[in-house]
Amino acid sequence: MKVGLDVGGTKTDAVAVRDDGQIAGRVRLATGWGPDAVARTVVDAVTALADSIGIERSTIGSIGVGMPGQVEPGTTRVVHAVNLGVDELDLAAAVEPELGVPVRVENDVKAAALGAYALHSGATSMAYLNLGTGVAAGIVMNGQLWRGAFGTAGEVGHISVDPNGPLCRCGQHGCIEALAGGGAIAERWARAGALPVRDVFDAADAGDAQARILRDGLASGVAAAVRVLVLTADVDTVVLGGGITALADRLMADVAAELAASAAASPFMRSLRLDGRVELLPVGSPAAALGAALIGAARDPEEALAHG
Repeated sequence: MKVGLDVGGTKTDAVAVRDDGQIAGRVRLATGWGPDAVARTVVDAVTALADSIGIERSTIGSIGVGMPGQVEPGTTRVVHAVNLGVDELDLAAAVEPELGVPVRVENDVKAAALGAYALHSGATSMAYLNLGTGVAAGIVMNGQLWRGAFGTAGEVGHISVDPNGPLCRCGQHGCIEALAGGGAIAERWARAGALPVRDVFDAADAGDAQARILRDGLASGVAAAVRVLVLTADVDTVVLGGGITALADRLMADVAAELAASAAASPFMRSLRLDGRVELLPVGSPAAALGAALIGAARDPEEALAHG
């Protein structure tokens, strides 16, 4: 049995995967804040998962963990996971002594990309575009993660598409993330609310001028990311995931309109049929946890394949 965990800013999703690739069990726990609490969350999630399917922890063969922030290549050291309160954490060193199982760690978006590919049928290549607090993508070719020379393949959030656009936290203007990242939208909206991006959509529907600008910018940023991913990697499919995709058809209609506008203006863009190459990850999908399980079970995590 292989186990995968997706450690998010509020919740941790854990799955147990059988050798045939089927998910045998799934649990969700609240994620603790800070390095010690995050490590405890991982241990508690693995324990709860084993209990839920009636197995001993000792029968688990591998554990993979998807984490926000940067994961230093070839290590289990996570840095700059700011939404977990983690500046630096060697996760394996923190949890392996108690779990007694090998632990591997991957960036959460890359793990989700591998899991989304495993759940998708018919695609030879795929880009998973995560629309959350920030914007980033993971690219899978023939079942294998494409990391690039320095592990930055898919960091489309910091491609500037409008030099006169809003300032991005990276220092550039008009980055895709500055337009389509939930954190940037909330900051520019600057109104109290539990779900700022949804509030922006509601206000735009009601005719608020600022909300319309933000909503249009979001659609423009997502469409730009789709074009970048297709034009650079020529993937079969771009799968959209992350918290913003909870807007579902409201988001997709805007993105489709942006893609249609570029297609109408360019025979070349029209030939790419971008509107037919974009889809949403189903709500509640265990893609990130499943991808983490595949990475944890791989003999060489750099060669982890989506088919396990």
